[in-house]
Amino acid sequence: MSDKEALVRFGISMPQSLLDQYDRLIALQGYDNRSEAIRDLARKALLASSAMQPDETVAGTIVMVYDHHVSDLPITLMELQHDYHHEIISTMHIHLNHQQCLEILVVRGKVHQLRELQQRIQVLKGVGYAELSVTHVDEHHHEQH
Repeated sequence: MSDKEALVRFGISMPQSLLDQYDRLIALQGYDNRSEAIRDLARKALLASSAMQPDETVAGTIVMVYDHHVSDLPITLMELQHDYHHEIISTMHIHLNHQQCLEILVVRGKVHQLRELQQRIQVLKGVGYAELSVTHVDEHHHEQH
């Protein structure tokens, strides 16, 4: 929001019990008022990959947890990452325990390509979790491929 952009007031109706829960949550998160918390909710909703146009260029992360003992899964994941090397900027690999690994892919590219990569990871046997989180819409980036 630019400094010159006018704020618009509007009313929201919700059950008292939901409002009480929300007030407790935003107080724990350090918000001084409901307005800023609701603005952040709106921003987060707009950054949901499902709300974006498939050809928008974005940056974000794909977080996955998987069992590295599942036959050939680490090799399959590595090959898949090589297939998307233009979209993957960086990776971090963490050993959670003897079986499970947490891997974070920092990604940048078209929403549809990043969704496709996340979905291809999610369906692999041994992957327990894979989520795409978009953190930035790059309105000025032009693909160089």
